[in-house]
Amino acid sequence: MGYFVIRKTNTGVKFDLHAGNHEVIATSEVYQSDASCKKGIASVRRNAPVANLQDMTVEPVVTVSCPKFEVYTDKAGEFRFRLKATNGQIIAVSEGYVAKNSCLNGIESVRKNAPEADVKIKED
Repeated sequence: MGYFVIRKTNTGVKFDLHAGNHEVIATSEVYQSDASCKKGIASVRRNAPVANLQDMTVEPVVTVSCPKFEVYTDKAGEFRFRLKATNGQIIAVSEGYVAKNSCLNGIESVRKNAPEADVKIKED
């Protein structure tokens, strides 16, 4: 079963979503407070299971409504995804994947793990 880890950074607070194997499958932006970080987690829990999939790596790109996972390639040519909430804000992003199929598996892992994931707070 997956879990969220809330941790402090130099500029605020962020979360990582870990799969059952302890690998990070998604991470958040930096929030200014613990409360706003926890709201971000709630948004991922709510949006990930029902999010549409928009593949921006194939032409023509078929636009879908939010919430959605956007699959894209970064400057290094790796595949990544970002989860956008209903309001269009990015609420979680992935690491880079060499293979597109691995990126899609990451999305499915977020869908599966996020809704019931426990929240842990990493102490320094």
